[in-house]
Amino acid sequence: MPLKITVITVSYNSAATIADTLRSVATQTHPDVEHFVIDGQSIDGTVQVIEAHRHRNLVLSSEPDKGIYDAMNKGSALACGEIIGFLNADDFYAHDQVLASVAKFFEDDPTLDACYSDLMYVDQFDTSRTVRYWQSNGFVSGAFSRGWCPPHPTFFVRRSIYKQFGGFDFSYRIAADVELMMRFLEVHKIRVKHVPDVWVKMRMGGTTNKSLQNVWVQNQEILRALKSHSLPANPLKFFANKLWSRGKQFVQRPEE
Repeated sequence: MPLKITVITVSYNSAATIADTLRSVATQTHPDVEHFVIDGQSIDGTVQVIEAHRHRNLVLSSEPDKGIYDAMNKGSALACGEIIGFLNADDFYAHDQVLASVAKFFEDDPTLDACYSDLMYVDQFDTSRTVRYWQSNGFVSGAFSRGWCPPHPTFFVRRSIYKQFGGFDFSYRIAADVELMMRFLEVHKIRVKHVPDVWVKMRMGGTTNKSLQNVWVQNQEILRALKSHSLPANPLKFFANKLWSRGKQFVQRPEE
């Protein structure tokens, strides 16, 4: 039997972009996928767009929530798949083999707890144009203190890990995804693999990168998370490394 994968998409007023997200899941070649769309009771026609692009494995829930990370926790609580991944409502998979690749890594190595890959930021209106290339690398202990983290939309984790170590802490307004990955990798030392492939394309203008204020808030929250987990949190080194790594993303490109 193929490994079942759960993809969770959280949406709120995402009518302009969510169709691409839904299509990219519906066209995956992996045969056993369930797709939960957790909508925060959108008022812009998002639900109508979802209904128009509904595929047979899609389950929609639309109700008020306490924010994106509360909605993500709702989705993971509903998940039946052995593997869980999150795909934002303005993101889409880079090709139709993404989930098949994810499944193969977990099937080939039953001791693997998580895997992640690279990510492209694309223009908000012209998704064929790459703006940034987030080329990740293998995790090493202490990396989060140096401003590193995996691209969360490419981060696939066994459902058992969420059950064992908990979900998103939504006391973090913008950085709960980083805190979760930090907790899993740095604190609980789960076994993780980096895959050198682009799995997700993300539109510029998302919650974190839409303003300098949000970038600042996120980094302050990451520093708070480091301290809460008793990890080194030197602001000078953290910001210096973060600026260097982010700067490279605007000039490097994936190999063709």
